[in-house]
Amino acid sequence: MTDTSLGAVLSAGLQALNLSCPLEVQARLLDYVRLLHKWNRVYNLTAVRDPAQMVTRHVLDSLAVTPFLDDALTDTAVHGRILDVGAGAGLPGIPLALLSAGPHPEREFVLLDSNSKKTRFMQQAVMELGLPGVRVAHARTEDFDAGQGFDVVISRAFAAVADMLAGAGQHCRPGGMIMAMKGADPAAELSNLPAGFELEGVYPLQVPGLDEARHLVCLRREMN
Repeated sequence: MTDTSLGAVLSAGLQALNLSCPLEVQARLLDYVRLLHKWNRVYNLTAVRDPAQMVTRHVLDSLAVTPFLDDALTDTAVHGRILDVGAGAGLPGIPLALLSAGPHPEREFVLLDSNSKKTRFMQQAVMELGLPGVRVAHARTEDFDAGQGFDVVISRAFAAVADMLAGAGQHCRPGGMIMAMKGADPAAELSNLPAGFELEGVYPLQVPGLDEARHLVCLRREMN
């Protein structure tokens, strides 16, 4: 598929998601797809091989949570700190950071993964895409030092919700939001949640060009 065709898929998808995205940012999103496609030939970062499918299944799928991320950070006093747990090839963190860079340059993203080949790719992508507000961390979730905690902890197809909370819930500040991006309706995963977290909602997501179920689980970490 040509660059023009890839750009058309991305542009149409962004319009369907009702997301405002300058042409410069669209170009950088496509740069990310090209870089992922190049590295994937050697490092097997994702099972998705086709660049057009990468736009749909990775970029647009990641950006579908943008309104929920914006809402979660509305009341943040200074700036938003977002932790992407099990970020893999930088998803959803890198697309979200690219889209946020213009309207929300104060946001800080940390992309966390324990796989060294994936963190090497993410470091290269962050450098080539020029994302000063993004840091890559190579560590196991349970060993990561989150400092004072993050406003939002997000994951995409990382683990069952209860397992995510058990491993990464500690990295969310009290009152902060945990977002788990899931496929099919995750109701069965929500019956045995650990104490200290309140379910805010389960929201169906519509990803343009993807005829598969997508859901976002939002949980609030209770105040101490």
